[in-house]
Amino acid sequence: MRHIAIVGSGPAGFYTAEALLKSGDATIDIIDRLPVPYGLIRFGVAPDHQSIKAVSRRYEKVALTPGVRFLGNVHLGADVSSEELLHYYDAVVLATGAPLDRRLGIPGDDLPGVVGSAAFVGWYNGHPDFADLALPLDQGDAVIVGNGNVALDCARILAKTPGEFVGSDIVAHAFEALGSSAIRAITILGRRGPHQIAMTPKELGELGHLEAAAPLVDPDDFPPAGTDAALDPGQRKSVELLRGFAASPPDGSKPRTITFDFFAKPIAIEGEGRAERVIVERTALGPDGQARGTGQTYAIPAGLVISCIGYASPPIPGVPYDEALGRYPNRDGLVEERMFAVGWARRGPTGTIGTNRPDGFAVAEAIDAAFPPGTTDTGRDGPAGLDRLLASRGCDPVLFADWQKIEAAEVAAARAGAPREKLVRVPDLLKASGH
Repeated sequence: MRHIAIVGSGPAGFYTAEALLKSGDATIDIIDRLPVPYGLIRFGVAPDHQSIKAVSRRYEKVALTPGVRFLGNVHLGADVSSEELLHYYDAVVLATGAPLDRRLGIPGDDLPGVVGSAAFVGWYNGHPDFADLALPLDQGDAVIVGNGNVALDCARILAKTPGEFVGSDIVAHAFEALGSSAIRAITILGRRGPHQIAMTPKELGELGHLEAAAPLVDPDDFPPAGTDAALDPGQRKSVELLRGFAASPPDGSKPRTITFDFFAKPIAIEGEGRAERVIVERTALGPDGQARGTGQTYAIPAGLVISCIGYASPPIPGVPYDEALGRYPNRDGLVEERMFAVGWARRGPTGTIGTNRPDGFAVAEAIDAAFPPGTTDTGRDGPAGLDRLLASRGCDPVLFADWQKIEAAEVAAARAGAPREKLVRVPDLLKASGH
């Protein structure tokens, strides 16, 4: 019997477990430092995108399969080391995702009022690490740095009315704070132009249907319309939407605006003790398609600045780590002997949730090759060894049955029209789990 430990219970971790189950003959422990499973699905997917969150039902089937365990509230590096996992398990798979924000790296990026998108998204999604995040929603202007779907999510959440959150699982503290927000002008900064955005049509199109906010795009930012034909279909549709926004500027009937400021690079954030403005340099595309500063600068008022420029995986004691790339160096998923990485921990923060499925299956194949199904006793204790170790350290894991108690408590506490009311602090989660 093979013993596999997967660190991280998000999409990459569950898809890897699903793949390993297909070859059979393995015990699989899915370990997470939080008492709840599903990672990015629970804490990263926007609360008003419930159809995407439904994939958790697929992961639930995996977790309930005999031979698979969820062990929440177990922190790699504190409750157990990577060396100890390798001692007890035949293979260890790092599926930690990339939950850390990358800094903007400009003067003033540490001022109060400047936050990363992981922190902001975690705040409105109920991540325990960010439940008490202080956000200056009493100011009228917000700047979002980045031209991907996360930037769109942040802008949309800031712009929505309370009524538009019906059916979502946005947490109570965010729902209440956003309901009284003074923000009226939201600016999305992008170093390059409309042809270079990483925004998909569905998410972009949602901005055109907001009750109290209208998108604003400068028609002069576009290249000639004939050049759109060279784009792939999805990108072309996104640019069509942007051109539509440009052709129908806000008429003043909606109190909020979402301005797309292309060819704009933030170079500093200024303010007296807090963020008050972003200094921006106008850019132009060079022959290689890269943005270069023109020397022309201007200021945008901003009491809140949200950076959406990328993420990094967390360093783990004893595990190789690439500081520049923000992930674990690997070759086709192999980090070192018997240790693998999947998903964003392997590739960096790119792709969709579904991208993690073939990634997990590829690593499962590598594990199958190293420890073929039917492998006899390898001399490693697997789950029994880990259980003894955790018990000796006073660590009481949250099992999947315990998580189901948490889930039931959240569903029971839901406000009208919401699927659940998430518990946002670890002690409350543990209490609901029966621990």
